Amino acid sequence: MRGLGKYLLWVYTGMAMVFLLIPIVYTIVFSFNDARRTNIVWRGFTFDNWLDVCNAQDVCTAFGNSLLVAGVSTVLATAMGTAIAIALVRYRFRFRNSTTLLLFLPMATPEVVLGAGLAAQFLQLGVQKGLPTIIIAHTMFCISFVVVTVRARVAVLDPALEEAGRDLYGSPSQVFWRVTFPLLVPGITAAALLSFALSFDDFIITNFNAGPAMTFPRFVYTAAARGIPAEANVIASAVFFAAILLVLIAQVSGAIKRKRLALAG
Repeated sequence: MRGLGKYLLWVYTGMAMVFLLIPIVYTIVFSFNDARRTNIVWRGFTFDNWLDVCNAQDVCTAFGNSLLVAGVSTVLATAMGTAIAIALVRYRFRFRNSTTLLLFLPMATPEVVLGAGLAAQFLQLGVQKGLPTIIIAHTMFCISFVVVTVRARVAVLDPALEEAGRDLYGSPSQVFWRVTFPLLVPGITAAALLSFALSFDDFIITNFNAGPAMTFPRFVYTAAARGIPAEANVIASAVFFAAILLVLIAQVSGAIKRKRLALAG
C-alpha cells in the first residue's frame, strides 16, 4: 500500500503540473503561429510575430496602458500602504481596530461588487471614466495587500536598532531613513511586486471603471472571441519569461550573498 500511495502521489503531482502548464505552453507555442485572421488553428512556424509585435492593432497601446496603470497605482498604493502599516503597528489611536477591519474589506469583497460600487460612485460624481479612474480603483484595491505585507515586516523589527540610532543623536527622520527604512525594504519590495502583479492582471475592476480606455487584459478578453492575436501571445510569453528571469536572478543573488556571509563567518 505504501508503494502504491507513493506511485499515486507522483501521478497526481504530474497531472497537476501538466494541468497548470498547458495554458502557458499553448500561449508560447501559438506566439510563433503564422496566424492570419485568427490564431486558433496552427498554420505554421514563424518569427514574424516576435519581430513585429505591434502589428496587431491596439495591442501595444493596451500593453502600455497596463504598464502605466500598474506602475502609477503601485507607487501610490505602496507609499500610502507603508505609512498605514507603520501607523497601525507603532502607534495607538482611536478607531485603530476599525481601521484594520476596513482595510481588510477590499480583500474580502468580491471584485465584481467592488468594481460595480466604484463605477456607481464615479457615475454619481460625474467623473469621466478612463485611465485616471482605473488608477484610482487599482490603488484602492492594492492598498490592503500592501498594508498586510508591510505590516508583517514592521511587526518583526527590533526596536532596539532604532533606539540605538536615537542614542547616537540621530533625528527622527535620520533614524527612519537610515535604520527603519532599509530594514523595511524587503517587505516594501514584496508588497510593490504583489501590487504591480495584481494591477497589471486585473480585469473585473478595470472593466467596470475603464470607459473607452483599453488595457491588456481587456484587449485579450475582447479578442478572445475571434482568437487572440499572436502578437498578444508574444507579449504574454515575454512577460512570463521576464518573471522567470527575475526569479532566477533573485535566487542566484541570494545564493551568492549567503555564500559570502558563510565565508565571512
